[in-house]
Formats: sequence, C-alpha cells, structure tokens
Amino acid sequence: MIRASICTGEQVAGFKDLQTGKIEEIMLLQCPEDLEKFRKMYGITGEIEKEY
Repeated sequence: MIRASICTGEQVAGFKDLQTGKIEEIMLLQCPEDLEKFRKMYGITGEIEKEY
C-alpha cells in the first residue's frame, strides 16, 4: 500500500497487516522511479492501494 499525506503530498510505500491494520513503512517515494523500484523489489504487479 501507499500511505499519502493530504497536507504535504509525502508518500510512503509499505505493507498493511490486514488483521491489526498496522502499516510497516518500507520506503519513501520521492519520484515515480522509487515506486517502480519498490514494485521490482517485492514483485508487485497491478494496482497498489493508496490510503490518505
């Protein structure tokens, strides 16, 4: 998932525990290339949920 700040626009990629709702932040996304790097690191294809 991607957690995004409405105020600052900062985005962080990570994983959300569906049972507890706790988010484990993995990396700060500062440019589109960072998101692609995150996808490749974890083999993620398709849409990534965004939470504000």
